[in-house]
Amino acid sequence: MFKRYFKNPIISPKDILSSHPEMIDISSVFNPGGIQFGNKILLLLRVQNRGRDTLIVRATSDDGVHFSIDNQPIKFSGMDNLDETVFHIYDPRITKIENTYFVMAAMDVVGKCLLGLFKTEDFSSLEFLGITGEEDNRNGVLFPEKINRKYASFDRPNKSLVESGVTTGNAIWYSESDDLKKWDSKELVMEGRLHYWDENIGAGPPPIKTHKGWLMVYHGIAMHYQPIYQAGVVLLDLDEPWKVISRGRYNVLEPREMWEMVGQVPNVVFPTGLIVDSVDDNGFTNSSSEIKLYYGAADTHIGLATSTIQELIDACFP
Repeated sequence: MFKRYFKNPIISPKDILSSHPEMIDISSVFNPGGIQFGNKILLLLRVQNRGRDTLIVRATSDDGVHFSIDNQPIKFSGMDNLDETVFHIYDPRITKIENTYFVMAAMDVVGKCLLGLFKTEDFSSLEFLGITGEEDNRNGVLFPEKINRKYASFDRPNKSLVESGVTTGNAIWYSESDDLKKWDSKELVMEGRLHYWDENIGAGPPPIKTHKGWLMVYHGIAMHYQPIYQAGVVLLDLDEPWKVISRGRYNVLEPREMWEMVGQVPNVVFPTGLIVDSVDDNGFTNSSSEIKLYYGAADTHIGLATSTIQELIDACFP
């Protein structure tokens, strides 16, 4: 259902040009968060250097294809009193609620991964608001509006141990909060499907509001041979987003190009940024709206693929 941009990858390590001491000779750039910011498309790139330090770097574009990339990383504030030692902040997902932009990102600490929530008005820096919970967790995405008068999010608790010794997850959960600080895990949304393309799963970009339901692009991992990361779609109830209306049987994007199959982590397409062409005053997207999906490829490059709301809704139904 997704069609790759013909000049993919749109961002590669060679495109990061900087004299900043941490941004010289970049090894990889991938898993970007995305948002419409004024009249530009803005991405927050996950950038790694040769020391495997992880940086978040801003990039902007007029057309969604050609990006101007900052020559220094985003600065974080408000983390001085955090009890945990944070090694990396990565895989940002961006959501706009009213006039504030929120970023939910994974944070590697001793022995586990936590989800951190940040806010910004101009993306010159990110202000830390807190962690969403103490348990090992990843793939957190914030809804663009309150559900039943509460802030809402999806996340993916890490409870499955794979052969490499890394913990991952096979279930997406719905969580809610009154104040964006204390979060309660409330409902199981869906689990991975054993022996199929999405055995382990996690939310991709923040869900999209359509007249048919919340549309979410998620990632799935086939684990039966060598892990293969793919993307799929699911349609969820508008009022109770933990209820699945229909879930696509097939993936909508999988590693097929050489730069998706070969890299720092082979056989990966990982959806993290999504831009919708048009949204009305009530937050609904038009069924004919174009979608731009930005995704990490083999944990080394960034790719762009396009579709429409209607095509993805259709793909949710077997």
